[in-house]
Amino acid sequence: QLQLVESGGGVVQPGGSLRLSCAASGFTLGRYAIGWFRQAPGKEREGVSCISSSGGSTNYADSVKGRFTISRDNAKKLVYLQMNSLKPEDTAVYYCARSTVYTGSSYQGYNYWGQGTQVTVSS
Repeated sequence: QLQLVESGGGVVQPGGSLRLSCAASGFTLGRYAIGWFRQAPGKEREGVSCISSSGGSTNYADSVKGRFTISRDNAKKLVYLQMNSLKPEDTAVYYCARSTVYTGSSYQGYNYWGQGTQVTVSS
């Protein structure tokens, strides 16, 4: 059964860190680009970061550049999003999704999504 399952969300104080994981099953992770997206209440979903199938190319939204790092371990079927220096405006539900083609900063072409994990940054 094809699945993407996010984990690692939680409540953290401003300036703190979290590492999100996206676990893939039911397909060969190494054949797909993976993107991380987020949606805050009342806002549209936005692309946060993405990584090519091999891990050789990555992209970050300007709002997270220098604070977030995406990585992947195809053998373990996992994709990670390390989030440092978190800000209240990072509060959102975070989703991972797969695409057959790495599209970089356009964040287009993602056609299968996980259920999301809540990240709350609050003092």
